[in-house]
Amino acid sequence: MTEKNQLEQWGYRKLVLFLSSNAGLGYAPVAPGTFGTLAGIPTFYYLSRFSWPLQLLTLIAIVFLSFWVCDIAGKYYGEADDGRIVIDELTGYLITVAFLPFSWPVAILGFIWFRIFDIIKPPPASWFDRKMKNGLGVTLDDVMAGIYAAIALRFCLWLF
Repeated sequence: MTEKNQLEQWGYRKLVLFLSSNAGLGYAPVAPGTFGTLAGIPTFYYLSRFSWPLQLLTLIAIVFLSFWVCDIAGKYYGEADDGRIVIDELTGYLITVAFLPFSWPVAILGFIWFRIFDIIKPPPASWFDRKMKNGLGVTLDDVMAGIYAAIALRFCLWLF
């Protein structure tokens, strides 16, 4: 491999690991998934100002980016769902709060509901977590947790 190819490979690896860790939040010494989810709050703030079609397109792009980044990062780390990979938490959280107007109560309640469902992983999230050891499975269990959390969040908002 030439020196130029080695440098390009190094840059590619750094980019993937930067994205997969949500700019380093996945390297937190405790609860990296919780810290990784925190990246969702400022992202929610900015996305909530987009029109719903642009929010939808951005969310779809983030989901597909997560599939790809989780898969590559898992290969770098030697473990499909390494604790440092937290872009999937960002993705799940954004699904939780998708299309809602930003407010601190919504952001925090969405955060809590998402973490609960991400930890307990009701089916089919648990199936994706156990059976699909690749970027698709790593992301889909959080997508499912995000869907459950979105339902719980909206129920709470409707109730109160």
